[in-house]
Amino acid sequence: MKVSLFATCLMDVFYPETGKDTVELLERLGCEVDFPEAQTCCGQPAFNSGYHTLSKETMKHMMTVFAESTYVVTPSGSCGTMIKEYPTLFKDDPEWYERAILLKEKTYELTDFIVHVLGVEDVGATFHGTATYHTSCHMTRLLKVTEAPKTLLGNVRGLTMKPLKNAQNCCGFGGTFAVKMPPISKEMVDEKVNHVEETEADVLIGADCGCLMNIGGRLQRRNSDVKVLHIASILNSQTGAKE
Repeated sequence: MKVSLFATCLMDVFYPETGKDTVELLERLGCEVDFPEAQTCCGQPAFNSGYHTLSKETMKHMMTVFAESTYVVTPSGSCGTMIKEYPTLFKDDPEWYERAILLKEKTYELTDFIVHVLGVEDVGATFHGTATYHTSCHMTRLLKVTEAPKTLLGNVRGLTMKPLKNAQNCCGFGGTFAVKMPPISKEMVDEKVNHVEETEADVLIGADCGCLMNIGGRLQRRNSDVKVLHIASILNSQTGAKE
């Protein structure tokens, strides 16, 4: 099965290891993965900041870049959600609306793709440790991807999952929200980190790099020993806990 990787900005700049793990995981599951190098941002930051016309040019570019792809897989519920919104944003432009529909229908968040397209619930991963899982907002509320990541994590050998209090609550990142309203964002991430530390888990797992960057940054400032890993890295682990 041919799959095109949509890397996302944060993964490309801050979490390249997540991209590597995503590709290796998909290849191990039998996929042939390509990386269209002309891909750019999905347009979400610009659109959410009010630059609607400018962001649509970015969206058109993305639709063109992935036009020939069979499937587009991204390790991000947030960026995946933005692509799913393209048809709504181009509803008054017949030509681009049709192209937006095509991209929407073949774009999947990583865990959703593994479970519901590949039909795999156990990827054969091994990771020794105790972890808790943060459910990111867009992935949960808009994509409605809730069970796939939990199913996959539940089948990782050696991994003990602990419930996270108020797991459904936002971590305070919200893209530009954290920049525009830092005092509120700080209170939100502090509450999230408090709940993470209460679990006494070794690792916090998430499926969106933005959430991981925000929560991980707060954990570091607290000198916490809790590691932060993207779910792709857990699912790609074959030898146990990563140092």
